[in-house]
Amino acid sequence: MTSSLFVGAPVAGVPAARRHNGGASNTDATLPAPVVGSTPAVTTAVAAVVGAAVVGAAVVGAAVAAPGTVVPAPGGEGLAPVLDLVVPVYNEERDLAPSVRRLHTYLSATFPYPFRITIADNASTDTTLATAHGLAAELPGVAVTHLDAKGRGRALRTVWAASDAAVLAYCDVDLSTDLAALLPLLAPLLSGHSELAIGSRLARGSRVVRGPKREVISRCYNLLLRATLRVHFTDAQCGFKAIRADVAAALLPHVADNGWFFDTELLVLAERCGMRIHETTVDWIDDPDSRVDIVSTALADLRGIRRIRREIARGTVPLAQLRAIFGRERLSARPSRPVVPAC
Repeated sequence: MTSSLFVGAPVAGVPAARRHNGGASNTDATLPAPVVGSTPAVTTAVAAVVGAAVVGAAVVGAAVAAPGTVVPAPGGEGLAPVLDLVVPVYNEERDLAPSVRRLHTYLSATFPYPFRITIADNASTDTTLATAHGLAAELPGVAVTHLDAKGRGRALRTVWAASDAAVLAYCDVDLSTDLAALLPLLAPLLSGHSELAIGSRLARGSRVVRGPKREVISRCYNLLLRATLRVHFTDAQCGFKAIRADVAAALLPHVADNGWFFDTELLVLAERCGMRIHETTVDWIDDPDSRVDIVSTALADLRGIRRIRREIARGTVPLAQLRAIFGRERLSARPSRPVVPAC
């Protein structure tokens, strides 16, 4: 079986991401099969999937596995997942089980490649870790990682650095972002179009329900990023992001923050390296039980902005080398066609 079977082949029944005003619509979108040759990590994962006849509905006449299942390879071992979706948690004993079951059900029904859901426990002091282990025993494809220190960035760094998946992602445990945006988030990475993808509550077409205080803080923070770091992405802190594994391996060693600023630092470095960041519109409802301390988080973000500006100015991060590997050349206008005189 050759890789040409996958090029441009859509997976039946899954909507395709389409760029619009810097974002992607959650409707009329089709999750493409990964394009072999464009991203080494995705290529390797898909090649393994092909060898085990897990090809979704993209290959006509081939044996099709149930969406989301891991089909054993000829040697008997399960395949590495194409997607590793991390759910960072701290003292979430009430919401963890229903959220993970809902997420698992959704991926099993809609995602046509092997996946893993990794619960990353950030030093919880309640029964969250025990609940996580119970879910791992109950649901296939659910794993647990325990950390002795808090910090969303620390959790993501730990799991992503050790993962064998081709695409890495995370979402908040409260599932504030409607899961209908998940496949449009992943499609640009699987197809090789983009290096990172983020959900944006501030993109045109997104629908958001949250209080005026959080709305103002979010908009002011993103305006501050534009003014100080000249970023072009619209929403740095939405807990709904994905990244190719090869890109994560290159960027993570240069991301210093282990808390809430982790997302912003990762995106800034990616953009400075010339990587493409795809934005997906989302339907998002604020969790009234959110444990985020707005004041301390805002102060930490301000310190992070100051630090990363200083590091970029000093050349601490090897942006030129990373740009040479992942960056895209600047587009230039096509030369005008010569005018052919009329006879």
